Amino acid sequence: MPGLIGRASAETPKRGGTLVATWGGLEPQALFVPPGGGSSPDFTSTKVLERLLALSDDLQFKPVLATSVTPSADFASYTIKLRDGVAWHDGKPLTAYDIVFSALSYWKPISAGAALDALAGAKAIDQTTAVLEFKAPVPEFFLKSVLAGKGALVIPKHVYDGSNILTNPINNAPIGTGPFKVKEWVRGSHVEFTRNENYWDAGKPYLDRLIIRWWRDPASRSAAFEAGQLDLAVFNAVPPPDIPRLVQGGKFVAETKGYANSAWLTTLEFNQRRDIVSKPEVRRALHHAIDRSFIADTIFFGRAKPSVGAIHASNKIFFTPDVPNYPFDPKKAGALLDAAGYPVKKGSRFSISLVSAGWFEENVKIGQYVKQALEDVDIKVELSVPDRATSLKRIYTDYDFDVAISNNSGSIELLPSTTQFYTTDGIVKGAAFRNATGYSNPQVDGLVAEIARETDPERRVGLVHSFDKLVTTEAPILPLVDLEPVTIARADVRDHSLAADFMGESWSGVWLAR
Repeated sequence: MPGLIGRASAETPKRGGTLVATWGGLEPQALFVPPGGGSSPDFTSTKVLERLLALSDDLQFKPVLATSVTPSADFASYTIKLRDGVAWHDGKPLTAYDIVFSALSYWKPISAGAALDALAGAKAIDQTTAVLEFKAPVPEFFLKSVLAGKGALVIPKHVYDGSNILTNPINNAPIGTGPFKVKEWVRGSHVEFTRNENYWDAGKPYLDRLIIRWWRDPASRSAAFEAGQLDLAVFNAVPPPDIPRLVQGGKFVAETKGYANSAWLTTLEFNQRRDIVSKPEVRRALHHAIDRSFIADTIFFGRAKPSVGAIHASNKIFFTPDVPNYPFDPKKAGALLDAAGYPVKKGSRFSISLVSAGWFEENVKIGQYVKQALEDVDIKVELSVPDRATSLKRIYTDYDFDVAISNNSGSIELLPSTTQFYTTDGIVKGAAFRNATGYSNPQVDGLVAEIARETDPERRVGLVHSFDKLVTTEAPILPLVDLEPVTIARADVRDHSLAADFMGESWSGVWLAR
């Protein structure tokens, strides 16, 4: 079942109505941001643009635009069969030539990064058959994860061919094959989508309209629920203390499903271009200065857990606890800084600039806490909490920080969702939520290259564990807490939270029992 996948309601879906939705962050810079751009544009673009495959909450691949993706015997090529009768919103048919264009002009050079480094070519066999050819074997779970992931939306060749995909104005009102069409984007307020009457999945979508609206702070989202202005909010959109109060009367429900393939972390990132924090012994010392349990229990009210390594603990395939540990120990942090050549002189060891990305309210509080924690080990801290646009620019374009508090979301398949924060090819100036630290280690790059071509599942797991141990030892990033996302919805919203990444699915199956 495409769109939403999983344990659907036993009721017969009703057609019609308007759903107003939001998420726990701010408005995107464009409705579709080809290089990624974070969860906000992913939230909006995936209601319009679709992928070849989707991943169910029990981690099974399901067909969307492709009916099958089949590897050759040597895993060096994959044949993609498309659905018949799929049309773009402007009426032109989806063909295998769109897949070839997306693969060669969009996925490989722009969105998927190292994940498709081995892609050597793509060709259309006929209107509904495309073949991807690789210069080395590519694991099936890996490739299918890429095709079901954030970097593999299928875009129309007839719209983008001959243009700069990154700057094409259509990105503010994308044309896709999905269940919803863009009607209007009122900047600073909302985007309105209307039903695609010619959607390929007959009878869907059930909604007539979908409105994604943005509120600047969690408290205002709680108020919007209570005022009847909001129906559904994904990814921790309301203050944690408000959740019991909202669900107590039965008018609203809280759901933690729908995030199996979207594991969120809050991170402390160290700019390797800056002399002091470029030294691993300094980074490891600072890790001991941060009380991650305090962040989880106090700032997130227990709706987060201290991170163990680079891989979210919810990852059922690749997580390992067997990585270096940095328990909270300010005295040890001080001793390690002394040993690294940074004793206290004239009241401090050194000064750093700390940028806390201002797209989540919790980041503001974490910034204040980290400032105090580092000052407790005699480091002078200049804290900045810029707005979303300035945060993106300072961290991912200008690299204007010593230490940054940011966030990332990793998929079950780690390439490129997690690895791109550590690999050399993840350093892409201006590309948000990639390697902003500038960390570059040939050993890490080599491990990731091995993971990308290892077709034996058990050996892949072992390589991933080696990667996790290495980057946790080198410590260019300190994963602070694994977030535990929650969705809040009115009780009459049906069939939500059924996919492995519900926020990034099309919502074609959501309906209203009212």
